[in-house]
Amino acid sequence: MSDLNVLVTGANGFIGRNLALRLSETGATVLPVTRATADEELVELIARADAVVHFAGANRPENDEEFTQVNDAFTARLCALLTQRGAPVPLIGASTIQVERDTPYGRSKKAAEAHLAAYGAATGAPVSICRLVNVFGKWCRPNYNSVVATFCHNIARDLPIEVNDADAQVRLVHVDDVTDGWLDWLADPAPGVNVTSAAPEYRITLGELEHRLRGYRQIRDTHTVDETGTGLGRALYATYVSYLPTEAFTYPLTRHGDERGVFAEMLRTENTGQFSFFTAGPGITRGGHYHHAKTEKFLVLKGHARFRFKHMDTGETYDIETRGEESLVVETVPGWTHDITNIGEDELICMLWANEVFDRDRPDTVACPLSD
Repeated sequence: MSDLNVLVTGANGFIGRNLALRLSETGATVLPVTRATADEELVELIARADAVVHFAGANRPENDEEFTQVNDAFTARLCALLTQRGAPVPLIGASTIQVERDTPYGRSKKAAEAHLAAYGAATGAPVSICRLVNVFGKWCRPNYNSVVATFCHNIARDLPIEVNDADAQVRLVHVDDVTDGWLDWLADPAPGVNVTSAAPEYRITLGELEHRLRGYRQIRDTHTVDETGTGLGRALYATYVSYLPTEAFTYPLTRHGDERGVFAEMLRTENTGQFSFFTAGPGITRGGHYHHAKTEKFLVLKGHARFRFKHMDTGETYDIETRGEESLVVETVPGWTHDITNIGEDELICMLWANEVFDRDRPDTVACPLSD
């Protein structure tokens, strides 16, 4: 899409800003339209557009008349100008699942859909009318019309939130999934007029939403993170972090130091262990123990280290040296006692992953120093 000119109405809104960034990544040129765009400028932009994505709309105006002016009348004007151009310009129109509701907002969006469909029928242009549920993600305005944005903003700042009905369910779709679908459509517009939706759609109660977001806030205290890598967990965590104020971009770890060096735990996971790092001065040995089921991965980031292993049953031994510049992972194996010694002249810095979170009641760590 590097040579595509895409006119985006509502370009300074939450979804518009996200789409504009994604379009720029493809090399497409964004032709932005906002409420400050004069009609004559709109005419000029439409003349240049290879495709249109129509976001502009009112969902919480000061009076109901604005629903008609923005959602209905502006959409009609946009479609009229596109029809006058005489070319079938592909068009995506953002709509809502509330079109079936007999409310000022629902009726105005239903009227907008009718204008979009009429444009497609009259010109043969591909038209995708996307009925959205609650869209969430970075840059959404808090304390406006998004419960996710409001909760994220307030919890990240230790401000109170209000949950009137913890069992109330909300339907959500992440802004990245919305823009992914639209980029795919712009690359290969489906013919005809089609009513679509964004996917995947998530459903969650307000109580569970609050619980998850507060859990993300507590990561800095507990260093424990749960599902943040896929699906709703990934999208919610990314959204929460996007609301952090700049002064909260960093947070300290607890460092445990003695004559051997420093140890600090960075992150724990619910099901896949924990991450930490340690340092050791020249000649210092750490470890000298074995595990029955726990395993670890060591990665020397700086310095020169020697790992020693001894099989607790057969007595077999094994030694290996590694340096920071080698990026060699050394794995400890259950039933082998092991230690690590800084055999270099500088400080040793080593990253460590253990497959389970340390449990003081069942540490699975049995002291057994290796003899020199």
